Amino acid sequence: MTFLWPPAFWFLLVLPLLALAYWRGAGKRGRVLARYPALLAASQVRGWKGAIRRHLPPLLLLVSFALLVVAFARPAATITLASQRGTLILAMDVSGSMRADDVRPTRMTAAQLAAMEFVKERPRQVKIGLVAFSGGAFLVQAPTDDNLELNAAIEQLRPERMTAIGSAVLTSMQTLFPDQHFDTMLPGFGGDQFYLGTPIENARKPKAEKPKLPKPVEPGSYKSAAIILMTDGKSTLGPDPVEAARIASNYGVRVYTIGFGTPNGQISLWGDRVMKVQLDEETLKQMAKITNAQYFHAKTQKELSNIYRQLNTKLQAETTLEEISAFFVAGAALFAALSVFLSLAWHGRVI
Repeated sequence: MTFLWPPAFWFLLVLPLLALAYWRGAGKRGRVLARYPALLAASQVRGWKGAIRRHLPPLLLLVSFALLVVAFARPAATITLASQRGTLILAMDVSGSMRADDVRPTRMTAAQLAAMEFVKERPRQVKIGLVAFSGGAFLVQAPTDDNLELNAAIEQLRPERMTAIGSAVLTSMQTLFPDQHFDTMLPGFGGDQFYLGTPIENARKPKAEKPKLPKPVEPGSYKSAAIILMTDGKSTLGPDPVEAARIASNYGVRVYTIGFGTPNGQISLWGDRVMKVQLDEETLKQMAKITNAQYFHAKTQKELSNIYRQLNTKLQAETTLEEISAFFVAGAALFAALSVFLSLAWHGRVI
């Protein structure tokens, strides 16, 4: 539990003053009644029952006041609710390194099988879009809830050259926000780089104005969609992946990143030459952290399937901070009402 307005707790300093006022008032009343023993015997029940009758109503009233102070401090609790997330973008690496066979039969085939399991187990109300990236990033399947279309799109993926992780993030964002112009936001993905050099006949075209970016929101606050990016290498082309993730963060979109493969991964080039596959985990971790998401690492198809299953579960439940002041107000009203009722029943007056 947290409190949205902690300064309200200063009002609790009034409680000792109220208790002191009650104690002095009770003492004064006791001295007055002591002068008239007959009246004292008639007005009070002796023993512990009498003490309860005298002191319980005021005590309940003090508890009521304390609960009101807590309510003024605006308590809030983290509550898990059913997700209203409508779209997931699955960005899959199809670079040449996905031909490596350290994951049997190949990384590509294993990733495809795991992705199809993910599609099968995802909630029916959630749509999935598929983005494939190698030297560029392309929307292979627009967001849909049709498993047959998604599986067909996944099955047709084939390894290509290069790895453009930043482009994959921006293409995924363009799919989620089609009215925005992400192609002008980062060098290497569009925009100003098309105006470099000298135009024909030296007739320089007006430089494109930089797009007006929306005001950044809290990272991870966009609940309608998320991006799940799986790669087995490091970015070799296109915009900076971390800067692309920062743009996603400004829109509140989470980018969950998955590093795939073992340290022994390699691909054959020509003759006896081979090339080691290097996974840039630090960049993937940073991308996830910036967007308030999470990074995972899978060395086998089973581990990748488990990660997808874990994300399916995670994305079905959202945590939100809900103010619960009303419960404390209700508690304060209940204690106050009980105090008044007991006071009237036992003493014929309020406190």
